[in-house]
Amino acid sequence: MPFARSAAAPRAAVRPLASSAVKRAVPAAACLLALAIAGCTTSPAHYAASLPQQDPKFHSPQCIEMRARAANYEAGRKPPMSWATGALMGPYGLAIAAASKDHQAKQRKLFARDMHLACSSRPLPRELDVELERPAEPGSVPR
Repeated sequence: MPFARSAAAPRAAVRPLASSAVKRAVPAAACLLALAIAGCTTSPAHYAASLPQQDPKFHSPQCIEMRARAANYEAGRKPPMSWATGALMGPYGLAIAAASKDHQAKQRKLFARDMHLACSSRPLPRELDVELERPAEPGSVPR
């Protein structure tokens, strides 16, 4: 019998396929989760509602204007690219979707920062302490 195995023949080591796939998928899933959590910022309308009304700057004309702009902030904005659309776009689609969400989060944070400076005399909270991007000066080399 040519197909019969002998008892002394060693069996081939069976390597589970799931373990190597899982090892590669876990870091990717962790990165996506971190990006999703990092992209979650408070909407400007909710932040405007959370500001203290007892603050003397709250009733200033600048604050009234910022609160009115915060109420209409989402109306004129295009939503960022969804993760599903990014996945359908190919290998770089998820990176583009992450960059889109990150850009929206930065814009919201900058708006909330400006609103805090106009409406509150308290120091700037740590989560709103963002570094403003300065445009490069003509003739300079970015480092």
